[in-house]
Amino acid sequence: MPNATELGFLLHKHRDRAQSFDVAGGTAHVLWPEATADGAPSRCCSRSTRSPWSGAGTGGAVTASRSPSTRTTDAYRRYVWPTSQLQGVQLAPFQLLASEGRTWAEHDQGWHLDLADRLVPADSDLLRSTRRIRVDTGDRASVRAGVQWWEGLTAAGGEGMVVEPFANLVPAGRGYAQPGIKVRGRQYLRIIYGPDYTEPQHLERLRARALGHKRSLAAREYALGLESLERAVRREPLWRVHEAVFAVLALESEPVDPRL
Repeated sequence: MPNATELGFLLHKHRDRAQSFDVAGGTAHVLWPEATADGAPSRCCSRSTRSPWSGAGTGGAVTASRSPSTRTTDAYRRYVWPTSQLQGVQLAPFQLLASEGRTWAEHDQGWHLDLADRLVPADSDLLRSTRRIRVDTGDRASVRAGVQWWEGLTAAGGEGMVVEPFANLVPAGRGYAQPGIKVRGRQYLRIIYGPDYTEPQHLERLRARALGHKRSLAAREYALGLESLERAVRREPLWRVHEAVFAVLALESEPVDPRL
């Protein structure tokens, strides 16, 4: 186990290096008052306009309602369990990207998911099927059935769903349609935006965010990902494959809210 006083630890966990993060209720400050060979314990305090994590005064005990934080704990506990190497790890494949000599983006979502389902019996402890529903957006009854399916999924504690065009690769303008949109459930969003994100003032702030830049990044990253796969199956030089991959990494460094 690494020594917690070594440089790699101290660059991020140092008594003179406090870190601050914006959270739904205000600003959280994380401090590392000491570092020993065994660890670097942290301390957290918050400055909040209204948050269930903070007390009435500075450094006071938590006195506000624990209901939002309890719901947050319930949400993330579904995604935490003990593992040992690959024991306990579960994967839900949903698309075949490429194989020898070709890519498979032109095949629709049904083809990819049916193929993934065929893999599950090979190792049912590691692999699992992806639940899905096909919705015709031009049919009100079909849309209503899709909404009810999502509501039942999230009410039972599920994270949510990803809405994808059934045709998979859909040309749009000078590029392609966005490959997917995450539609997360109300409770799961507490993990991302904070326990009390449903308070009116926080919802107003979240709804005011511009999404155009994020959508543009997603479309460009998708196109670059497809390009890197095409170059790989054509056996182009490795630097050509990495050229597109590093372009994706460069886009990931753009200043945009990572929670979107």
